[in-house]
Amino acid sequence: MTVIQALVAFSAAAALLTITPGLDTALVLRTAAVDGPRKAALAGFGILMGCLAWGAAVALGLGVLLTASQLAFQVLKWAGAAYLVWLGLHLIFKPREQFELSAPTATSGGGLAWMRRGFLSNLLNPKVGVFYISFLPQFVPEGVAAGPFMFLLAALHALMGLVWFALLILATRPIAGALQKAAVVRWLDRLTGGVFVGFGVRLALERR
Repeated sequence: MTVIQALVAFSAAAALLTITPGLDTALVLRTAAVDGPRKAALAGFGILMGCLAWGAAVALGLGVLLTASQLAFQVLKWAGAAYLVWLGLHLIFKPREQFELSAPTATSGGGLAWMRRGFLSNLLNPKVGVFYISFLPQFVPEGVAAGPFMFLLAALHALMGLVWFALLILATRPIAGALQKAAVVRWLDRLTGGVFVGFGVRLALERR
């Protein structure tokens, strides 16, 4: 398999993965719908940084550790599950009462908070790491340095995510009027919280 063939094959597989609904899609859509496109973009950027962090970790050898060490996998798995359940319960029991589409960011460092939320939701999900560990090496051509090439693939995946998140954010504009209603905001928060709790429980029950 040549470098071009590897990139084409990975792009096809990663594109399918990117558009498959999951936690990252749910987070960006919820944030765009309830907190506005700017915060959704920041959360999406944090998610992409998480992808790059996993890619760098795999390239530097963390993949070997997670594959060989049951303890490392379990620690990361439970940390990720706990974070998702906490985030979901917060949305369920403390939903927002109102949302102003044109409201500016009120506090300094608010952008960092949304980036951190997206980053942690991705970084604390060991399934992303395990996926990269098992997926990326399959596309490394013979004779090519594995570490740099796998990081290149992770960066390509992040670029696809950037395009996908932009489309998700743009798709929320037609429903902007409905988001002025408190009942809609509460419903979205609680529904998304339930999804997050479901993801957290599923992650906790996931067997290696």
